Amino acid sequence: MLHEILAYEFMRNALLAALLSSVACGIIGTYVVVKKIGFISGGIAHTAFGGIGLGYYLGINPLLGVIPFSLFAAVAIGLMSKKAKVAEDSAIGTFWAVGMAVGVICIGLKPGYAPDLFSYLFGNILTVPTFDLWMILLLDLFIIGVVWLLNKEFLAISFDEEYARVSGLKTTALYLLMLCLIALTVVVMMRVVGIVMVIALLTIPAAIARMFSRTLPGMMVLATALSSLFSIIGLWFSYQWDLASGATIIVVSGSAFFLVHAWRQLTAVLKAQ
Repeated sequence: MLHEILAYEFMRNALLAALLSSVACGIIGTYVVVKKIGFISGGIAHTAFGGIGLGYYLGINPLLGVIPFSLFAAVAIGLMSKKAKVAEDSAIGTFWAVGMAVGVICIGLKPGYAPDLFSYLFGNILTVPTFDLWMILLLDLFIIGVVWLLNKEFLAISFDEEYARVSGLKTTALYLLMLCLIALTVVVMMRVVGIVMVIALLTIPAAIARMFSRTLPGMMVLATALSSLFSIIGLWFSYQWDLASGATIIVVSGSAFFLVHAWRQLTAVLKAQ
């Protein structure tokens, strides 16, 4: 069965996209879960739709439009919440709405039908071209490099930002950089599960990994493995039953989360008796 699936180039590309995107998802998703910034991640993801619309309007690969747009959104949201003393949820909600609106306007200004935009919203891993695979690989390498260089600093601001600030770390700059890495991860995950569901795959594998690991590196490794597993299983189900690939991956991930949580609760009850 596996040999039959891998006989198709689009399935090989889909498998590679799942494995490559899981690296960024596992690493950055761990920070998102530990620092509890899932809502910010969702805001960045939805704001990025403006970059898709802009890329489509300019006639370039939408991913090339998403990268600068999502990075701008990440920095702007971070600065507004940290420096301008704007309520974080207000800043996120504003950018969320404006980004989506800009995307819709740009798409409306471009004559003709945009057939690929649905896949950016809800994901279609089966249509990932080779160019996007190379882009995902480069983004993965960049994310790994930054996290490796600033591992201790990110660890400090993730668990105790106030202490990190007192210790002399430039916490605002580090926080903005972390948001930028989240923005790049959103770009990586966009073709796999889409803008609408990217936050789920960012948080679910890391949330499960946190139940079994007490160290940040351990969480990252386990979250990466789980993200890969969920993506591959979801991809297989979507192929077998002709289902939407992105949605199937999220259903598999969510089901695993609920099962693991229920198992832990049941185990705790049995031990208490």
